[in-house]
Amino acid sequence: MPEPSEPAYDPLEPAKGEAIAPTGQGGPMDLALDEAESLEKTLGDSSTGPGEKARSLWSDAWHQLRRNPVFIISSLLILFLVIIAIWPQLIASGDPLQCDLSKSQQGSSPGHPFGYDTQGCDVYTRTVYGARASITVGVCATLGAALLGSVLGGLAGFFGGWGDSLLSRVADIFFGIPVVLGGLVFLSVVTSTTVWPVVGFIVLLGWPQIARIGRGSVITAKQNDYVQAARALGAGNGRMLLRHVAPNAVAPVIVVATIALGTYIALEATLSFLGVGLRPPTVSWGIDISNAAPQIRNAPHMLLWPAGALSLTVLAFIMLGDAVRDALDPKLR
Repeated sequence: MPEPSEPAYDPLEPAKGEAIAPTGQGGPMDLALDEAESLEKTLGDSSTGPGEKARSLWSDAWHQLRRNPVFIISSLLILFLVIIAIWPQLIASGDPLQCDLSKSQQGSSPGHPFGYDTQGCDVYTRTVYGARASITVGVCATLGAALLGSVLGGLAGFFGGWGDSLLSRVADIFFGIPVVLGGLVFLSVVTSTTVWPVVGFIVLLGWPQIARIGRGSVITAKQNDYVQAARALGAGNGRMLLRHVAPNAVAPVIVVATIALGTYIALEATLSFLGVGLRPPTVSWGIDISNAAPQIRNAPHMLLWPAGALSLTVLAFIMLGDAVRDALDPKLR
């Protein structure tokens, strides 16, 4: 009986018992080995093992934020500002409305490191207490604009039709109103000394930006395959919007709202500086900057400290928004 013939020798195939080794000549075998080693290293270095559950968008974003020094610094600074806005007496024992004209425009002294303003009020105490009004206006205006804009924009983007067209045209009208000029007209007829007229005005002019972002995000999310599959399985509009579309469309709204918070604080200070925002006896950085502006040459310390606190607060919220944007946007990783 004839013996089976040996297969033809292939130089690229290893002999029996011979390990695959690179040739060192850059041939096809070396390229295949390099790709295999790269794949093995990638799989071996992956943070998600075979028995681990893949991280979601939010958990992955939090994982990245915890390692971002910009997020840590801005969060600690914002936490400090929120604490002194709620309990200013923790670091300032004086009364911001207690003034002594005999100490008008005096410089720093023991117990009063920032000096005195024109009315003889302690600049340090007023700077600490001024955080309450600015933080309150920024947070309340951001929550109101984000809630109103995301609801209207999300519904318009999900259902479309004449409601979407009407919302777009109304938003265009609000975009055409200059913010400062609108504030001068709207707030000049308001006599209240509380923060709520300023909050209402900022919400009135701030929701169109959030609505436009939310509308575009919902339109993108509702075209995904899982939403179409849920619709094919008979899911109602409410279930699809709340369970599938909204959780995957809210990230851009959070980013824009976080950055806008710092802008709203600066807007409140601008309106207060012009005399139509917050009014005395409310303690505000914008009011103190307005009172100190005419005396900037004689007593620059009156302007330096409230303006520095305002700039630091706005910068902290903008830095926080940038860090959140980088964590929630996969294209920026």
